[in-house]
Formats: sequence, C-alpha cells, structure tokens
Amino acid sequence: MKTENNDVQRHRRIIFRLVTCLFILGLLVVVETCFIFGYLWWRPSGKTDTPATEAASAVAAKEPALWQPPAESSIPAGEKGDAIRYGKALISETARYLGPKGSVLQLSNGMNCQNCHLNAGTSPFGNNYSRVAANYPKFRARSGTSESVYKRISDCFERSLNGKAPDTSSKEMVAMKAYIEWVGTGVKKDESPAGSGIKKVPMLTRAADVAGGSKVYTQKCQTCHGKNGEGLLQPDGVVYTFPPLWGPQSYNDAAGLFRLSNFAGYVKYNMPFGVTYENPQLTDEEAWDVAAFINSQPRPHKDQSGDWVDIKKKPIDFPFGPYADAFSEKQHKYGPYQPMKP
Repeated sequence: MKTENNDVQRHRRIIFRLVTCLFILGLLVVVETCFIFGYLWWRPSGKTDTPATEAASAVAAKEPALWQPPAESSIPAGEKGDAIRYGKALISETARYLGPKGSVLQLSNGMNCQNCHLNAGTSPFGNNYSRVAANYPKFRARSGTSESVYKRISDCFERSLNGKAPDTSSKEMVAMKAYIEWVGTGVKKDESPAGSGIKKVPMLTRAADVAGGSKVYTQKCQTCHGKNGEGLLQPDGVVYTFPPLWGPQSYNDAAGLFRLSNFAGYVKYNMPFGVTYENPQLTDEEAWDVAAFINSQPRPHKDQSGDWVDIKKKPIDFPFGPYADAFSEKQHKYGPYQPMKP
C-alpha cells in the first residue's frame, strides 16, 4: 500500500512538472508575441525593415534589373537553331575558324570576338550584344551612314580583329547575325537595356598616366597577357588563351577599345580575369592609367580618313585629329577630358 502511494505521488510530481513547463513555454510565447506586435504598432508607418535593409531596398528600387541573355534551351530546332549555334562558335572561337590558321577562312588576326565581347557577348557590362539587333539598322556618325548588323560585324573584323570581313552572303556572316539577333531576344526596338555596352568610369581631373599604368599592368595584367603584351597562345598555335594587348596580332588603332573611355570601363569592370562589375578590383585611376599604358603601345594602324566626316561629332577621346576644338591630339587621347566637356 505504501509503495502504491509513493508511485501516485511520483506520478503527480511528474505531471506537475510537465504542466509547469508547458505554462512557462506558453507564457514565453505570449510575451514574445506581445513584444512583436507592440514593436510593429509603435514603429512609424508600420515599417519592419532595418535602416540598412531600407537603404538597400531603395537602391534596388531605383536601379532596373540588369539584362540577362536568353537561355540556350530557347534556341530553336532546325536550320535556324543550327545557324545560331554555329554563330556562337564563330564568336567564341573566331581564330579556330577564321584566324590565320582558320579551318574555314583566314581573315583575322588570331583574336576571338569574345575577347572584346565577353562570354560570346552575353556578360552584363562586358560589351555584350543585348541591344544590337534592336538598334540596327541605325545611323552612325563615325561612318556617316545608316549601318546594318552586317556592317557592324564587318567593322569588328576590320578593326578589332585587324582583318577582312566575311562576305555578307557567306554562311559564317549569316550565322553570326543569327546568333547576335538571338542574344537580343526580348529587347524592344531602340531599347538599350540596363547592363548593355560598357559601363563608363568617372573622368579624372588629370590626364591618364602611362607610367603609372605600366605599374598596374605589371601587377595585375602581365601574368595573363605577357610581359610584352603578346598574350598566351595555346600549344596548337591556333587560338589564344589570353589575347595579345598590343603588337601585330592585337586590335588596331581604329578599334572601339582604342578610345580610352571605352577601354577604361572595360578593364575596370571586367579585369583582371574573373572580376565582375559587382566587385571591381581596380580603382578608377588604375583603370584609366592601365588603359592609357596599353593603348600607348605599338599596334597595327588602319586608315581612318573616311571616319568622322563631320568632325563636330567626334567623341572627345577620339585619339586622331582633326578636331572642331583647339585641344591637342595628345589631350584628346589621354585627357584631362573635363575641359572638353560640352
């Protein structure tokens, strides 16, 4: 009988403890709930974000989402899809098909289109193709004419690839056009989506420093592009792993990247290799200076006497005269550009 009483008492104690624990847990839930509702009640306008979150949300609200390329799964089947895929291959490995030892034609200097248009023209702020199809044909002041997509591709071959353009009716030209148009899928007529082209670097109040740029090149660029800007050629001697930045196999002085503002923006937000616009490694000053150093080195020359017939429309960093102003050719090439701004 005594044992039974002890068992009953023990069970009662266990039950009491359980009830006590449940009561305490319930009380904690009630207190926490009251605290949360009270906090929300007393915050102005019922806002629940921290100041840091609110600031980030404000920035995000002001900045449109960056353009993204279409998914490769959207490439259609059949001849059109085959052309798009071939066009991508030509742009990714131009030298393998159309370089000095190209398997199809020998038209270019050994660089690939994607050396200037990163990831086959699909990287935000990597000189991508997002807006090309939507904006061509269009009038360009450099040529003084209305240009087609074919003309735009031809310019790249003749300037950045320092070679000859494929025939407009060729399978290769048609394929590159098809790929570029596919990359621009969904971009509306005359639209330039966020992330297109090259992101500009703020102008310096001084001229770009070639000597300072040489130091940046040695520290940040030489490992990939070589001590003398010669690039790194693959063992097969056909394609460059890293392209030459000057010398006979590099882009000529009519290329878009020979303009300092373009090249400074390109290296600031894409270089050294692996860097993105979100986490740049170079300062603004370093970007301008290394661009000036690279573009001061010897490279092929192209006759540009037919460019910019209306000299008033020349960009302020176009490095060759004549000009509609009294600033020197040297200042147009290296700056400072602030005094030239309209």
